[in-house]
Amino acid sequence: MEPMDAQEFRRLGYQLVDWIADYRENLERLPVMSQAQPGEIRAAFPDHPPQHGGRMDQALAALERDVMPGITHWNHPSFFAYFPSNTSYSSILGDLAASGLGAQGMSWQTSPAATEVEEVVMDWLRQMVGLSPAFTGVIHDTASTATFTALLCARERASDYAQDTEGLQSGEAPLVVYASDQGHSSIEKAALLAGFGRSFLRLIPTDENHAIRLDLLQAAIEKDVEIGLRPCALVAAVGTTGTTALDPVAALADLAEKHGMWLHVDAALAGTAMVLPECRWMWAGIERADSLVFNPHKWMGVGFDLSAYYVRDPQHLIRVMSTNPSYLRTAQDGQVSNFRDWHIQLGRRFRALKLWFYLMDVGVEGLQQRLRRDLENAQWLQAQVDATPDWERLAPVPLQTVCIRHLKPGLDEAALAAHNLGLARRVNDSGKAYLTPSLLKGRQMLRVSIGAETTERRHVEALWAALLEAAR
Repeated sequence: MEPMDAQEFRRLGYQLVDWIADYRENLERLPVMSQAQPGEIRAAFPDHPPQHGGRMDQALAALERDVMPGITHWNHPSFFAYFPSNTSYSSILGDLAASGLGAQGMSWQTSPAATEVEEVVMDWLRQMVGLSPAFTGVIHDTASTATFTALLCARERASDYAQDTEGLQSGEAPLVVYASDQGHSSIEKAALLAGFGRSFLRLIPTDENHAIRLDLLQAAIEKDVEIGLRPCALVAAVGTTGTTALDPVAALADLAEKHGMWLHVDAALAGTAMVLPECRWMWAGIERADSLVFNPHKWMGVGFDLSAYYVRDPQHLIRVMSTNPSYLRTAQDGQVSNFRDWHIQLGRRFRALKLWFYLMDVGVEGLQQRLRRDLENAQWLQAQVDATPDWERLAPVPLQTVCIRHLKPGLDEAALAAHNLGLARRVNDSGKAYLTPSLLKGRQMLRVSIGAETTERRHVEALWAALLEAAR
């Protein structure tokens, strides 16, 4: 059987685009969370690969019949779990164009447009969030990878590029990493993978607003210096995953400068909010960071995966991340960016296309309008919770996530936890909405994260009604 030709590609391609459009138009009628049981999707597939090809019509039919029951609908207007993962129509088209071109953008020469379009859109994005030209951006896959890269850069600066000699075996004074205990789990993972060791990772307790406590941080740094350790890196969270808490970036920059530490800012969700000038107070002091990351693939609308990583010293990044073997060198290397040297992976997709398509589609003003809508919806829900007896809000609401729980009189903490988990289960199992139950400093909460592209006030109102009903 010959592989698919252009004519067959057109026929099936139009069919698939229609299928995606129909799916998106009918999303609201589907249960938000997949109702599939473990193993159920796998059981619908044959045990052995097909011996003969030409079965794409069967595959498209099975996509609807066998795959769809196992999909949780992240772009559903009643998706309030985790953080948003918006995939706009325009970014789907950008992904299609990138796949169709099949460019491998590891170096400038392998497809000059893949590098230069990325430089353009990353500079547009820099301007959109109010960063100065001191920052240069590159696309990473996820914030986890970017934070890992940042800690590698911190390690090499503090050790005077020990990786070029004895690396972690040099016997120098151990390097220490500091972060909030509300910071993302990827910080801990990055510190371990970068070789710092769990014994030299300090997760500092937080205040009543769940931001890092400066007094405890300062005490931890001073104690480490006193016993002969070397403060190396400080990770600030702007918009923690649990509650969107805001660490004080300017004060952390003061400490980082005083002790010669690398300051990395994790603004995975919150970075998108900085497209709104009125939100930029949330990361005041950002210009003093060595690196920062945020995810246009969360709240913005650019389909997963696309993280924006910005650094003040790209030459340091390149020195740390580059190996530059002879088979990758080209005549243009001194004049261009080779983004293979800006992150961990060598190969890279032409991901800039989906960011470009998205920005051309919505424009800055269109994005600002939607972000303001989501912030207003979060404030509306906060007001309902604050005004309703037996409901408690567990954190401020600077962004679009509202952390709440229902207080049933007479229940202790363990019983309250079970009660609120039951509420989440009833709402999620109903299929009408999907939210994330989570723990905050030992207290079980319901975490409502607003920000799907199609979520309007009526969807938030319906969620609140469902929560009230479940509590009754």
